[in-house]
Amino acid sequence: MSTAALDLPLASPFPPYRSLSDDLLQERIEAVRQRLGPRLVILGHHYQQDGVIAHADLTGDSYQLSRSAAEREGCEAIVFCGVHFMAETADILANRPEQVAARGRRVTVVLPDMAAGCSMADMAGIDQVEDAWEDLGTVIDTADITPVTYINSAASLKAFCGRHGGIVCTSSNARAVLDWAFAQRRRVLFFPDQHLGRNTARAMGIPLAEMALWNPHDPTLGGNARAQLEQARVILWQGHCSVHAMFRPEHVDAIREHIPGVKILVHPECSMEVVDKADLVGSTSYILRQVEQAPPGTKWAIGTELHLVKRLEQNHPEQTVRFLSPTVCMCATMYRIDLAHLCWSLEHLERGKPVNVIRVDDETAKWAVTALERMLAVR
Repeated sequence: MSTAALDLPLASPFPPYRSLSDDLLQERIEAVRQRLGPRLVILGHHYQQDGVIAHADLTGDSYQLSRSAAEREGCEAIVFCGVHFMAETADILANRPEQVAARGRRVTVVLPDMAAGCSMADMAGIDQVEDAWEDLGTVIDTADITPVTYINSAASLKAFCGRHGGIVCTSSNARAVLDWAFAQRRRVLFFPDQHLGRNTARAMGIPLAEMALWNPHDPTLGGNARAQLEQARVILWQGHCSVHAMFRPEHVDAIREHIPGVKILVHPECSMEVVDKADLVGSTSYILRQVEQAPPGTKWAIGTELHLVKRLEQNHPEQTVRFLSPTVCMCATMYRIDLAHLCWSLEHLERGKPVNVIRVDDETAKWAVTALERMLAVR
C-alpha cells in the first residue's frame, strides 16, 4: 500500500512522533486518510479517546466493528484503534479463505500500539484453559460441557471453543448464546469474565448453588471440591474486567442519595452486587441506546468506561449523565492508542512498510471462525 507521492518524512523509530503537536498529527492522519481513500478503514472502539475517535471511519464495539470492516468493498487495510484481541477478530473475519481467494489478497490489519492489550483477556491463557479442561475431565465428562468464550478473549480461546463444539458470545447476546449452549449439553464452561457469565446465568434462573468458580492458579480442581463441580451447570472462569470491577454497591447508594431520581445503568461485566442494585443492565450498545432515546431531563449514573460516559455527557446536555464511580476508571490499555501511535502506524502503512501487523495463523483462524459462525447463527 505505497503511494508515488509522499513527501512527509517517516520517523523511525517511534519516539520522534511524540514531539509533534496534536494539530500536526491530526493533519498528517487526515492526509493519509484522504490519499488512501476507501482502501483504508480506521476502526475506533467506544472506549477510545475523543481525539482518536475523530479520525475513525467506524465506531462501535469490538465485534460490530470487525464485522463491518470485513464487509467494506475495496478495503485493503484495517487500522484498529482498540486492543489486541479486537484486531485478531478483525483479521479472522476479514481474511476468511474464501474472501482472500475472491479478492486475491489479504487485508492487512494493524494495531497502532502492540501494548494495547486487555487485562481480562490475559486472565485466561490457552494453556490454562486446556489444563482446566483436562482437569475437569477427571471429575465430569467434558463431552457434557459446552465451552463459551466472551468475545473479549484471544483468538486461541475462540479456536478452542470451535474445536470443542463451543461458541463465542458478546455482552449483547450472552443469554441467547447460553440458551444455545444448554441446548447442546448440560453444562457450560464460561470464560474469561466471571461476572458476565454469572449475571447472565442468574437472569436465566440458574441458582448460585449450580455455579462453580474456577481459579486457574489453584492446582486442586481450580479450588473446587469434586461434589461442587459435579452439581455445577455453569463453571465460571475467575477473570474480570479491571474497569468494571471498580464499581461498587456503595457507589450506587451514594449517587442515589446525591441525585434524587437518578437511573443506574451498568454493563453486565459489573459484579453481581452492583447489577442487583442497578435499574438497567446491558451492553455498550444498550447503554448508548438508552441514553440516546431517553427524554430530556433524564438523570443517569452509568457504570462503564469513563471515555464513553464522558462522550455521552457531552453529546446529551439535555440530560444529566454522571460516572457511577467517584474514582477515575478508564481502560488504561485502550488509552495507550493516541494520535502519535495512529499517525506513526498510518504513515508506515502508506509507505508499504506496515508496523504492528496482526496475523492469526490459518489453523487458529479456521476454528475461531467456526465458533464465531455458531454465534452468528444464534437468534
